[in-house]
Amino acid sequence: AKFYYKIIKFFIGVYDQYTNSFPIHMFLEIEFETYFSRFIMPTVRGQETGSKKRYAGVTVAPDGTEKLLFKGLEQVRTDWTKLARELQAQLYQRIFNDEPYLDLIKPLLEQVRTGQLDHKLVYRKRLRRPLVEYLKNVPPHVQAARKAETWRLNNNLPSAYAKGGWIEYVITLTGPQPLEIGPVNYDYEHYIERQIEPVVDGILPFLNDSFANITERQLGLF
Repeated sequence: AKFYYKIIKFFIGVYDQYTNSFPIHMFLEIEFETYFSRFIMPTVRGQETGSKKRYAGVTVAPDGTEKLLFKGLEQVRTDWTKLARELQAQLYQRIFNDEPYLDLIKPLLEQVRTGQLDHKLVYRKRLRRPLVEYLKNVPPHVQAARKAETWRLNNNLPSAYAKGGWIEYVITLTGPQPLEIGPVNYDYEHYIERQIEPVVDGILPFLNDSFANITERQLGLF
């Protein structure tokens, strides 16, 4: 609570300074919304900077209650797997608390590669138009939906995706497969490269570390 009063006092001081220094009426309004004890804007993959629409931090309420907040990141986006969302929440929590993180990431890679986390590798995406309208651009979730429609037809089941809707699927060594047909041979390296690595590299560069460094150190143990 004391910090809130300090912030308010600071902005009042800034306002008084400018109104007393310049003979004009100030129409600028400054509103204090949220206090973060920890704050970070993760980098966008392939870039050196972040985005103002993508950030995470620890908010502090007037009563001192702390809460981990995500905006625009994988943790709050349904088109990312449960694996990525959970990893991001746990990883950021540890880093914000100055706790070690290697014992979180390294075992996770082993669990993924040995099939222990298959239930967390499901993508869920929306088909925004009928399947027949996807012609030139056929993304993975559309491919999975088409395979599901073929499977349903062969098993005398009604159409589920011809008019659109939501599809759950996984990535296998033979491409996208709908969850309902019981896919096998998951492409675990896909999940490590597309789900784990981006989450890890969104924050570790701020600690002078990276996913590549972690995996290289791990390989060096053998």
